[in-house]
Amino acid sequence: MSALTGIRVIELAHERIAFAGKLLGDMGADVVLVEPPGGAPMRLHEPFVDDVPDSERSLTWWHYNTSKRGIVLDWRRGDGREALASLLAGADVLLEAEDPGALAAVGLGDAVLTGSLSRLIHVSLTPFGPTGERRNERATDLTLLAGGGPAWNCGYDDHDLPPIRGGGGHGYAIGCHYAAMSTLTALLHRELGGRGQRIDVSMHAAANVTTEMGSYNWLVQKRTVQRQTGRHAMDTPSMPSQVRCADGRYVNTGVPPRTPQEFGRLLAWLRALGLEAELPEAVFLALGAERERIDLSKIGFDDETTAIFAAGREALVLIASRVSAEDFFLGAQRAGLPAGVIYSPEEAFEDPHFRARGMQIEVEQPQLGRTVRYPGPPYAFEKSKWAISRPAPTLGQHTEEVLSDAGLDVASLSRSGALGRPAAVQAKDG
Repeated sequence: MSALTGIRVIELAHERIAFAGKLLGDMGADVVLVEPPGGAPMRLHEPFVDDVPDSERSLTWWHYNTSKRGIVLDWRRGDGREALASLLAGADVLLEAEDPGALAAVGLGDAVLTGSLSRLIHVSLTPFGPTGERRNERATDLTLLAGGGPAWNCGYDDHDLPPIRGGGGHGYAIGCHYAAMSTLTALLHRELGGRGQRIDVSMHAAANVTTEMGSYNWLVQKRTVQRQTGRHAMDTPSMPSQVRCADGRYVNTGVPPRTPQEFGRLLAWLRALGLEAELPEAVFLALGAERERIDLSKIGFDDETTAIFAAGREALVLIASRVSAEDFFLGAQRAGLPAGVIYSPEEAFEDPHFRARGMQIEVEQPQLGRTVRYPGPPYAFEKSKWAISRPAPTLGQHTEEVLSDAGLDVASLSRSGALGRPAAVQAKDG
């Protein structure tokens, strides 16, 4: 059994909320995706299979809408609105990313959704929240990452180069993770005797709280962190951590040793490679290994502690320059030190570790008559199942099934125009 088996989620199709619905669907929830007549704009997001533009061949659509059933319903008009209200009456969760006030404008405000339907958990994802002076501002994935702070924190030591934006709809994905976590928390609250509730996730706020020490460093010390190549943004520069290995590949040497045990293992690795004589600072590795503990708060104040910590970084840089990237990674793993090869996305997907972890899932894709490899679970539960239960729905694939199960007159809704007719998508989500 999956973690969310028996939970019904109604998701109003929008690129901003799609990942949250996928996360819940892959954990077993019955997610019903409600598209407008003609289909959701996200269906025309690139890339397309074989570069053939088609609303049923978008890889973006396929990835973000696994494990969902799909219906077409114009919920902005009378009969469609009543049909959506009927679906919500039997649902546990509503996921949506409409502009503030959009639902209330058609008679589906808070009083209707979480007032009379006391079991419903209504989760909305908006750029800046439903109230306040910025509530109606437009936003994109890029502006959310820039305004929220992650873009400022990411980039290179050379600040003549611009900041780096996280790819793959990163800003929306951050918001969706908070939406999914909020949903799980609210479901637990309801199960323990509470009731449904209204939850709004601000994507700007979600992006901001992922800046690690960036925001709080300013709030507490009024100091601005600076982006650094392959390492945490800090208000004072730290030592570089990316090194070119003997085979020309780059690695990130990660977090240097911090405990006596780690210094001991690093020194043993250095000696096994016959490199100790080439590193004068090796004497400080030995000192670190002999200490009872290493107080990192003394770095920069106590000369010996500072030298010990710096020696760890220098040893990693030396080793990396003499071995292949793969050997460095494996050696660091054996020494219990976090480090990694600098991969392209496609290289990471094919890495043996990720393959063994189950990050490649074959999903039957009816449009192609074959299976397609999808990214697998971002987490592995011991007691409950994660699975892509079905590929992304084709337009209106489950309309009759879902509406009939809810006791709605599909023929009547069709005659009224509430179900629309399949047509070309005209515009992209804002």
